[in-house]
Amino acid sequence: MKYVILIQSNPQPWGHPTSDFLPAYQEQSQEERERLNGDFERMLGELSDRGELVGGEALGDPAAARLFRWSGGERVVTDGPYAEGKEHLAGFFLIDVESQERAEEITRAFSGPGETVELRPVMGGGDDAD
Repeated sequence: MKYVILIQSNPQPWGHPTSDFLPAYQEQSQEERERLNGDFERMLGELSDRGELVGGEALGDPAAARLFRWSGGERVVTDGPYAEGKEHLAGFFLIDVESQERAEEITRAFSGPGETVELRPVMGGGDDAD
């Protein structure tokens, strides 16, 4: 089953890893930050070793986004970001795992202070026959 892990964040300034720029993460002790980073790196290694990591990318500053909409029968292009919100999509990972439980285990390791992480199934369930 394929899932996408969506990392929502709002670092100031925008940068990656986003956690380095978030006050909630910076407030953690150095020991806790090292533990969180280690958990994340171990999970990435495990995903790669098991062939579960399909791909992923960090995204650039939402201020650099361009929005394409339809209005009044015409295509309209404007500067982004899409929403006037505190959090924006910072990056994503696409995984292919045996169960939702495994997807949730992975996603738990990807979440950290100051970020919201969304797990969402991919349409079609990830079956290669689709």
